Amino acid sequence: LCKVILILNYIKIKGENKMKLKKLLGLALSGVLTISAIGCSKTQPENIDEKGNNKIVIGASAVPHAEILEEVKPILQEKGYELDIKVFDDYTLLNTALDEGSIDANFFQHVPYLEDTIDGQGYDLTYTAKVHIEPMGLYSKSIKSLDELKENSTIAIPNDASNAARALKLLEDNGVIKLKDVESPGAKDIAENPKNIKVQELDAAQLPVVLVDVDAAVINTNYALEAGLNPTKDAIIIESKESPYANILACRTADKDSKAIKTLTEVLNSEEVKEFINEKYSGSIVPAF
Repeated sequence: LCKVILILNYIKIKGENKMKLKKLLGLALSGVLTISAIGCSKTQPENIDEKGNNKIVIGASAVPHAEILEEVKPILQEKGYELDIKVFDDYTLLNTALDEGSIDANFFQHVPYLEDTIDGQGYDLTYTAKVHIEPMGLYSKSIKSLDELKENSTIAIPNDASNAARALKLLEDNGVIKLKDVESPGAKDIAENPKNIKVQELDAAQLPVVLVDVDAAVINTNYALEAGLNPTKDAIIIESKESPYANILACRTADKDSKAIKTLTEVLNSEEVKEFINEKYSGSIVPAF
């Protein structure tokens, strides 16, 4: 680019040939500037309505989210959309995939988790609908009730901020600990701990696996179901159905009003989906609409 400019400034050619050469060099300069602009621009996720097809690509956790979406597939097909479900084993990757545009929406998280991700990563994401509630529960291989919880016991909880706070509040609501009056408490915010419980923060997906190594663990319902645990039968304590942690359909803010996302939202909040959740999960998962 600099060489082209220098040639234009210093070339010593007269008359018609000079004009022709300047014209050619000007065209070359224009091409260089265009290529530079393209090379420097950041690729943005494409709006779902501009893709020119009827496919909606959605990321989800396996249970129950992908199961619910499988039920949604034929209903969406009747409305002219193909639903492509991508199952993620690591839910921490789902919002990144959505922000980068490799999926059009995701279904795995509750509102506080989405808000924490937006605050921490600066993603321009939002949600359109609350679909269901997965009551978080305390599980154990060694005890059957809180009365059997001994001093110096170890309880494992999820290590992400929103679910850690949720787990600790469940323990507080059932008299195991008392927390400081903070909005999103962590283990450091335990104010009273009568039995000197050791709180161990681990990746949420690993909690069912380590259940044999700890005295108890607070486990998200989706991971409990995957591990063959029945929340209504196996949980020592469980959140009430009024829990504010409803699972949502998330999308990029730019796509919130697209026809595709609106149609998917409508179907996820339909009577057919409500009946499916109630019949399949028998109260361990509750519709939030």
